[in-house]
Amino acid sequence: MNKSYVLNSGVDFYPDQYENIMDSIFKQYEKVIIESLITSFGLDFIVKDRYGGDVDTINNVRKIGTDEEMTYKNKQNQMDYDNRGKYDSHAYHSHKGYKEKNKQISIQKKDGTLKDAYTGESIGYNGKSDLDHVIAAKEIHDDAGRVLAGLSGVDLANSNENLEATNPRTNRTKKADSMNDFLDKYGDEYTEYQKDKMREKDAIARKSYEAKLAKEYYTSRKFAKDVAFSAGNVGVRMGLRQVLGFVFTEVWFTVKEEFDNLDGSFDFAELLNSIGNGIKSGFKNAKEKYKELLAKFTDGVVAGALSSISTTLCNIFFTTAKNVVKIIRQTYASLVQAGKVLFINPDSLEFGERMRAIVKILATGASIVVGTTVSEAIGKTPIGTMPVVGDIVQTFCGTLVTGVMSCSLLYFFDRSELMNKLVNKLNDLHTFSSEVNYFYRQAEYFERYAAELMSIDIEQFKEETELYYSFALEIENTTSEVELNIKLKNILNKIGVKIPWEGEFDSFMSNKNAVLVFE
Repeated sequence: MNKSYVLNSGVDFYPDQYENIMDSIFKQYEKVIIESLITSFGLDFIVKDRYGGDVDTINNVRKIGTDEEMTYKNKQNQMDYDNRGKYDSHAYHSHKGYKEKNKQISIQKKDGTLKDAYTGESIGYNGKSDLDHVIAAKEIHDDAGRVLAGLSGVDLANSNENLEATNPRTNRTKKADSMNDFLDKYGDEYTEYQKDKMREKDAIARKSYEAKLAKEYYTSRKFAKDVAFSAGNVGVRMGLRQVLGFVFTEVWFTVKEEFDNLDGSFDFAELLNSIGNGIKSGFKNAKEKYKELLAKFTDGVVAGALSSISTTLCNIFFTTAKNVVKIIRQTYASLVQAGKVLFINPDSLEFGERMRAIVKILATGASIVVGTTVSEAIGKTPIGTMPVVGDIVQTFCGTLVTGVMSCSLLYFFDRSELMNKLVNKLNDLHTFSSEVNYFYRQAEYFERYAAELMSIDIEQFKEETELYYSFALEIENTTSEVELNIKLKNILNKIGVKIPWEGEFDSFMSNKNAVLVFE
């Protein structure tokens, strides 16, 4: 993953409009962190070295039954698949997503705008149409990968990108076949253009489907436990890079528990302090859990270096918590911009594009707060100065901290009193207008009240919110950690934010009593 966290946060994100938006975005941020863990530290060897790997994967469990040598590694996963239940056609065809799509099709048919998604032909007011599951509902129900991820087959089958209007002949001959099998049987009934269109629709549906499975399974506690268990089995084959990967995996899942433990009340500073404690506990747990693996490397030097990284990362969140008012002010434009996109959508973005925009805007705010701090701080630790491994740890810690801060801003966005006041104000505004620029006016009201809440000059605030869009675009185009650092420093200069340490960075890092100060 050599692209920036902001850019990766929007990749392969297919939110479901029926899923809780905040949960969906959190899982997306988590997915980026997990993918970075696996690729940065070479943990993919766990699923590749032995025949079928040491841990069950979505791809491998699908081979069971057709490949004699492939088996489940975790017997509980096999039991889950065996107990998946019989396919219930009624349940798959009475889902709210299926009904809603049918309503949309009826409206299009009445308006004379409905087209067959596969053939491109118009379906008139009196024309007949069927609603097809692009990936057959039965295929999804019986998919071992889907069962492994623990997701509802009914929900997945009836996601928007898996439902298409077509003619009865196509739908009823396709039945439960995959698109490729269907075209092998009936392809001579369609033109090359139509067959390409069918394959295109199938590819879109499958890309979304696979992304949802991967995000759910590879960020699950179940997968993390299996990975930790496998570490003992493959420890002899691992180098320092892989061992550090297991350490950081433990750190992330310990931090994630801090988010899971949040109750109804919300205090941003308290959350940041909890994250700092989670990082400390994560490193402590990892050093105990992987004591024998770490002992292989230079008699405790690595353990000492890990303590240095732990202190540095904790320091970032503890000092951020002490300066929470200033942090909120620095990220406020990002939060309000995300609110405009979510609640008002002035540019009329479709649901998926709107969610991707929000993900990037919040991640940009997080990058600006902590991006430069992490990269330089970790670079000066004992592990950070090691050849090869040092660069990997430095890059991953940038992703980890930016990801955790993105999740923190997401919770602030969802639960803080300040943002709730903004939403309540929006609810008080009139809700209908025939004016062409109605949504732009709503966005302006929203922005103006946001400025009033924080006692900010409205013209200055408008400039700030516009800047965040340009910052996101700048960060998206970075190709290396060095380039990202330079851009983040330039951004901090533009918005007048000082780097949170004084003097030379080397002397700052060598002073054990030094703390980050946000001004």
